[in-house]
Formats: sequence, C-alpha cells, structure tokens
Amino acid sequence: MTLGVQDYLANQVATRADVLAITDSTGVALTYRGLDVASDEVIALLKNAGVQSADRVLLLSENCAAAVAVLFACWKMGVRAVPVNARQTETEVARVMQHAKPAAMFMTTSVSGDAQKHANRYDAVEVSGSFGTLHMATPLGSAPDDEGDVAVLLYTTGTTGDPKGVMLTHGNVRFGGMTSANLRQMVHEDVVYGVLPTTHVFGLCSVVVAAIYAGAPVRLAPRFDVAKLYEELRDGVTLFSAVPQMHALLMQFTKEQGLTALGSKTLRYVSSGAAPLDPTWKREAEAFYGVAIQNGYGMTETTAGISATSTKLGDPDTSVGPALPGVEMRIDDGVDGGGAGMGEVITRGPHVMKGYYKNPEETAKVLDADGWMRTGDLGRIDESGLLHILGRSKELIIHGGFNVYPPEVEAALNDHPRVVQAAVVGRQKDGDEEVLAFVQVADMNDVTAEELRSFVAERLAGYKRPKQIILVKALPAAPTGKILKHKLLATFADLVK
Repeated sequence: MTLGVQDYLANQVATRADVLAITDSTGVALTYRGLDVASDEVIALLKNAGVQSADRVLLLSENCAAAVAVLFACWKMGVRAVPVNARQTETEVARVMQHAKPAAMFMTTSVSGDAQKHANRYDAVEVSGSFGTLHMATPLGSAPDDEGDVAVLLYTTGTTGDPKGVMLTHGNVRFGGMTSANLRQMVHEDVVYGVLPTTHVFGLCSVVVAAIYAGAPVRLAPRFDVAKLYEELRDGVTLFSAVPQMHALLMQFTKEQGLTALGSKTLRYVSSGAAPLDPTWKREAEAFYGVAIQNGYGMTETTAGISATSTKLGDPDTSVGPALPGVEMRIDDGVDGGGAGMGEVITRGPHVMKGYYKNPEETAKVLDADGWMRTGDLGRIDESGLLHILGRSKELIIHGGFNVYPPEVEAALNDHPRVVQAAVVGRQKDGDEEVLAFVQVADMNDVTAEELRSFVAERLAGYKRPKQIILVKALPAAPTGKILKHKLLATFADLVK
C-alpha cells in the first residue's frame, strides 16, 4: 500500500500522542492526538456533505490549526486538497474553482477577514470542533477525477490566462517534508515559527509537513507581523524560514528599536528562499541573527526544492547549494547530454510534480519522457557542484545586445544601507529593453535616486545600470512575501518615465 502524508501524523500519534504539535493565533493548541482527532472531525463534515475519494476540496485559508486539520482530513480520505490564500480576489478564486471544480470548500474565518468575505459570497455555514471555527460551503456536486495519487493541487500565479494546478503526489509531499526536516536537522526539542503561508509549497512542505515528520511543534501565524515576529524569535523559536522581504523588514524594525542584533538565545537555523543572496546582505543578516543564513532553490513544481545550502556562519558562499539528496540537476546549455556552461536548470527526482491538472499540453512543455523538468531558470553549476541561479529566463533583460540579469542589479542596489529591497525589470522601448529598478526604502527623505545611481555606477558595468531608479515605500508582494515583478510597471505607472 502506498504511504500517504497522513502516515507522518500517525507515526507521531503512535509514539508521542500527547506532545504539543500546533498552536495558532486563536489560542487553539493541538497535540498530535488532538490533531488526529480534529482531522477526523473534518472528515465527518466532508462525508456528511457527500465528498468522496478523488474529489477536490478547496481551502481558502490563512495559517491556523483548522487549516492543518483540513489538510490531514483530505489526505486521510484520499481527497485532493486545494489550498488557496484567502487574500486572493473573488475573480482569482472563481478561476480556480472553475478549473478544480471542488465538491466542498472551507474558509478559515477565525483568522482571516478575507476568508469571511469569501464565506459570505458562497453562503457558507459555520462549523466548529476541536480545531476551532471554520466556514464550509458545498458549491458544486461531487465529481471525482482519475488522476491517481494526488495529495494537493497548488495553483500557480500567472500574469495572464488561466491558472495552472500543480499536482503534487503524496510521495512528493512526503519527500519534501522529510528532506526539509533532515536538511534542518529538526528534532523534537525544536520550535518552528510558521508564518510562511501553508497555501504555498514552502510553508506547506518545508515548514508544516517537515515539522510533523520530525515531531517539532509549530507556532502558526496567519500573517506576517514584524513586531510579532520579533517577539516570537526572542521567545523560544529555534527554526525560522522566510523570504527576503521578511528578513529585511525585521532587520529594519530591530534597527528602529535602537538594536543592531536580534538577540535570540534559542534561534539556531534561519533560511531565506525565493531570491539569490548577495554577499553584503548575507554578512549583515548573519551578524543580525547570529547564525548562518541558509539559501535554497525550488518552485511549486518541485515540492520542497532542488538544492539548498548547509553553510557555516561566515561562509561567503552565495550559491543555492548542491542538489538535495535524491535529486538530480544539470544545466541544459544546448550541448547534447548537457554541458558545463550557463543554461537552463533542469531537474529530475521524487520532488518533481506529477504534472499540471487537466493540462497535458502545458505539462508536456516542461516534463519530458525521462522525467526531466525544465525550470525556466538560468543557472550554472560550479566545480564544487554548487548551483548558482542567474535569473528567470523570461526575466532576462537584453539591453544594447548585452544580457542583464536582474538579480545582479538588485544585489548592487541592496548593498546600499538605506535600501530595504530592490526589484529590477525590463521595459521594451524603441526596439531595445531598458533596465528599470524599483527600490523600497525605509525613509523616502533619507536617500535619492541620484545617490543610488552613483552608488551602483561603482558596482555595475554601464549597460547593467538602471535607466530609471524609482523609490517607493513598498513593493507589490504575494502573500508569501515574494515580490510580484509582473505588477511593478502597472503599480507605479505614474512614476515611470
């Protein structure tokens, strides 16, 4: 019999049933036995609604114990969980619903005003249990699919067109959780801070499933709150995974308190995902946290990831590390069999998705018959086997016939002490592409675009320097904190010359 993600929970129930597993911002605290019981309560609700194995259940949520109970209920039943961040708009949710055709949907209304708005639209009814409070609706009839072993459908954010549902199998999610836990050397005594959304692969697999696998308690937070994060990291948390924006804002917040370092006595592991590290920022972050900053590389289609670092404090390495155990990766540079130069990163292994839900055409574009998946990212592998990401191939800017990689320009801007973070995109103009930089600063009166222009002129070749530097108070970001580059030009259209 194929093992499911729920078996990780069953293992903890069998050995450590009465140990704390999850707490959330509503005051719900569940042991492993409690989480098991809570998921059974959700199963009863689903069965009463006529939900069957191989149906889809939509979960409009922000992080809370109830959301995790729903996930494990789906996995126990053989139902495909479809986690969607409750902050998505009515239109975005409708597109996912139209494609996934869920038999039922839950909203985590106890922690999310946006979830409550969705609940009102779908005439959802309140349901409660040891998991807390949820709202539930059954908008569509039962329609099981024939996709086989699928644990979750995670819909990727696209700039246009229909959403794509990434099918991750139980094997994918189990591998992602186990690999993440082993990479972090998680033990029972750890305390994990879970602010990354469980509607995203990073928060789902690398935080929650990893913690359940390892038997480490998770403190779930529905949204990023820098003051709350500061308190939690100084109150027993040992593992913290985040995206660069969260780190940048925390460092800025601490600086505003008149402190130069976090001062946590327990924090032992910090990771940053979704963007390359630049050397200056890494040194500053390590001095701030007092521990090494680990980096990694992956995407929704590759579950927990493809590669990751395990560096020591002070190591200057800014790669995204070697391939994870059991994972294959190579560079497709146009040479038969894959050469050693720069090219598209491709990967194969138990982390690679089953495919895109009901979309064999798009699946065929990225997955070949031998199981290799095209990432769409440009990279190189050095002589030590470490992967260096140079940027998204579709984000590559070709200016004056030269290749400009946004991460390199962003790193130069991020070196400036007044910059919180930067995002660089290209804009077509007069048959060429201009380099535009959007820079978030803590104080709009503290630095000028001209000052930044002079600063990067010492660090970048002429063709890489931004045509325009736009200073802003905040950059558009997804619920994960990842900057939404495709929204930059529209968001700041009045500032772009």
